[in-house]
Amino acid sequence: MSIDMSQFHEAFFEESFEGLEIMESELLDLDVGEGDVEIINTIFRAAHSIKGGAGTFGFMNVSEFTHVMETLLDEMRDGSREVTQFAVDSLLQSVDVLRTMLEAARDKTDVDEVMVAERYAVLEGILKSEGDDEGATDEPEKTGGEQSWKIDFAPHPDLLMAGNNPVRMFKALQELGELSAVANLDKMQPFTEATPEDLYLAWELTLTGDVSEADIAEVFEWVEDECDLAITSLGGENEAVSEPVPAPAQQAVAPTAAPVAAVKAKAPSKPKPKPKKAPEAASIRVGIDKVDEIINLVGELVITQSMLDQAGEDLEAIADSASGDDSESKKANAEILLRLSKGLAQLERNTRELQEGVMRIRMLPISFVFSRMPRLVHDLSSKLNKKIELVV
Repeated sequence: MSIDMSQFHEAFFEESFEGLEIMESELLDLDVGEGDVEIINTIFRAAHSIKGGAGTFGFMNVSEFTHVMETLLDEMRDGSREVTQFAVDSLLQSVDVLRTMLEAARDKTDVDEVMVAERYAVLEGILKSEGDDEGATDEPEKTGGEQSWKIDFAPHPDLLMAGNNPVRMFKALQELGELSAVANLDKMQPFTEATPEDLYLAWELTLTGDVSEADIAEVFEWVEDECDLAITSLGGENEAVSEPVPAPAQQAVAPTAAPVAAVKAKAPSKPKPKPKKAPEAASIRVGIDKVDEIINLVGELVITQSMLDQAGEDLEAIADSASGDDSESKKANAEILLRLSKGLAQLERNTRELQEGVMRIRMLPISFVFSRMPRLVHDLSSKLNKKIELVV
């Protein structure tokens, strides 16, 4: 069963650009020193959503770049790394690079790989530093020669339904080194019992190359809740590896494990308590053309209501001018006019409320106009080395 992901790309890009706006806005509000944990959590969630979506749709360069940002944010929120101005500025510049990468992926154009590599190296340098971000080195970490790894990968049956595809993971592993794969048919169901949408295969993979366990775990990170994974070292040319990832010979990646990164980090003396997540307002994504169509229909409804209201007034005038002494007929007409009058009044009230509600849906917050100003002032302040206060 193959799923065409291109139909979902538009929604992914739209949500990703919204996530970048959230990241930029929250980074500008993040205080240096002991940063607000809830703000960092908000930035982390936006980055995690972009990384997961990019991995699902096969934009591996976006996923890998966002992963290193996510790792830095994770260290900030658990208290193992102090929030510094250099780190905040680096993350802001990384948001700009990520926006460029997403635009290139959306428009199917080439991205400046040198710019991406330079920004990636800066983030890696911060992660390798022991808190002195300005002294971070851009030297990439070495794994210590060719290594061989055995990877036992058993996807859960519903992995395909979540939009993930093992083939993309195998292609990512092939970029790391020489890969061989053998299917494990032990979980295969009889055809009479199998469900077409489910996945019953498992694989035993062997990967050889200048690659670390962290690199392998990163490939499977976005499906860690949807598979059973065990990575075993088979040795290599250089057993003495500098800065190895501390792990036993065979380790299953736990579903709730934090992103693996081969970096140094100061252990926090006391983890900071995390505040409860603020409830988020529920919302749905609706195209503007659909909203405009409803606005036009409401406009027609207002016109119809006005016509009925005028007809009611005309009927009332005719009843008042009618001659005759038939009191019963007049009483019946009066009751009919009363019901008509109440119905028209209720229709007018409901129509007015409906019109106001639809117009509120179409409106945009005034902050949308000024949302770019804080970043502009921040960059200008850094360039001129002056403190600037923006008042809107």
